Amino acid sequence: MTGPPPDSSSIPPIIVVSGGRGASGEQLARTALAQFNDREVPVEIIGEVKTDEQVREAVARAERTGGTIVHTLVDADLRQKLIVLARERNITAIDLIGGLMLHLTRLLGQEPAGRPGLYRQIRETYFKRIEAIEFTVDHDDGRKPHELSRAEIVLIGVSRVGKTPLSIYLGTRGWKVANVPIVHGIDPPEQLFAIDPRRVVGLTIDPTSLYAFRSERQQKLGLRRLSTYTDPRALYEEVEHAERIFQRGGFPVVDITERSIEENADEVIAHVTRRLAHPTSER
Repeated sequence: MTGPPPDSSSIPPIIVVSGGRGASGEQLARTALAQFNDREVPVEIIGEVKTDEQVREAVARAERTGGTIVHTLVDADLRQKLIVLARERNITAIDLIGGLMLHLTRLLGQEPAGRPGLYRQIRETYFKRIEAIEFTVDHDDGRKPHELSRAEIVLIGVSRVGKTPLSIYLGTRGWKVANVPIVHGIDPPEQLFAIDPRRVVGLTIDPTSLYAFRSERQQKLGLRRLSTYTDPRALYEEVEHAERIFQRGGFPVVDITERSIEENADEVIAHVTRRLAHPTSER
């Protein structure tokens, strides 16, 4: 029989102790906690544990708070030190990796490297790519302009110039990309001119091609035929307005007309890397 859920402020924490960032231990702890409704258990991370002193501090933390330790220490000496200290102080310490490491040692006939964070190092390219894609999606179409300085590449241009698909493609190649729409009659966000201009690239397109893209979009959205969105004169004005913005910021321009997304991505990357390599002459 279970009683009512205790006040979350009175529940001792789960303390994840790791030689790396603690991401694996935290994920497993939260996965387990998700199975218990109405139980808000605090999870604390003590990462980058490399010394006996850090192990003692982690155990002392658990002793003070009444917390439970879960650990993913791959260093056998530190892992054993933590297990012994926790037992001496009557603290529950759950070893998330030791048993598996012992089994693999016997199975493979090989001692483990004992290097924390090795999995993440091996998969660093993958993790960076996922992080870049998440950033790019989160900063699409002018969202979060206050975070433009965090972007490695900022693409700007009029509607339907291809900012979003190009941004996502660059994201899959590991670049953190933000894109900002240029709208005739509306000033771009002030942050655009405050960030490093070497990371900003303007996208332009032949107005005839832009008309074709917008007409197709207009049909899909069911917009009325007569609107500035597809008015040829308005399109020319929009493109010219965008070019004035590019000149104002000193931004290089990529003409995406009748070119593949791969070609455009290569040119964008070339502009950014070349300008970053010359910090004074091309700003």
